[in-house]
Amino acid sequence: MIFPEAFPSSDPIDRRSVIGGLGLAGLGMLVSSTSASAAMPKVSVQTQARESGPQTDLSGVPEDWARNQGSLLPEYSRYLTNLKLKSISPQQVIESHAKSHGSIWNTLPPKSWWTRMGYTLRVADRIALEMNVHQVEIISAYRCPAYNAHCEGAKSGSWHQANVAVDVKFPMRPSLVTATARDLRNRGLFKGGVGGYWNFTHIDSRGENRDW
Repeated sequence: MIFPEAFPSSDPIDRRSVIGGLGLAGLGMLVSSTSASAAMPKVSVQTQARESGPQTDLSGVPEDWARNQGSLLPEYSRYLTNLKLKSISPQQVIESHAKSHGSIWNTLPPKSWWTRMGYTLRVADRIALEMNVHQVEIISAYRCPAYNAHCEGAKSGSWHQANVAVDVKFPMRPSLVTATARDLRNRGLFKGGVGGYWNFTHIDSRGENRDW
C-alpha cells in the first residue's frame, strides 16, 4: 500500500518558515493539508480510545509532566490508538514526548499538528511491515523549540519541531532500515527525509526528499 503525499507540492512546508518562526510564539507554520527525571514520581494513566476500546498504560510517564499536559493527554492517546498502528504503540509515542534535558521539558505537539505525526508514524509502521518487524522503538518524535534547543546535535530548524519527524530504532542494523526507508520512499510511499545514523534512522515527511 502506497500512501498519498503527506504534503502535496501545492502546499509544501517551507523550511525557512520553520526556522524563521521560532521564538515565544513557537513554530509559526501553516497546518499541513493532510490534515526524566529519575527522581520524579510516575503515574499510571489509562485512557480509552473509544468507550469500549483498548486502554493505554502510561505508567512510565512522569506524574508532573502528565498533569501539565491536562486534558490533551487522554485525547492525544485516543488519537494515537485510533491510528491502529501494528508495530508502534501509543505508549511509545507519548513516552518519547515526556522527556527532559535538565529543567527543560518537552511537551505534546499542538493539537492542530497531530495529523502530521499520524502520517509519519504510518510511514514508519509501513516500513516495519516491509521488514517484518513487530516492534519499533521511538527514540524521538515531536520536540518543542525550548526542548529541541537543548538536544545534542539538533538543528535550530529541526523538522521534529514541525511534528513531521521521528527517530526510530528497529531490532536490526540501522543501515538496513535506512535503505528500506529510502527504497519505499523512492517507490512513492512518502516524500521526505531519511537520515542514517549508527544506532537509529531518522524519517520525516517534510514534502521533499533529502538523504544524509
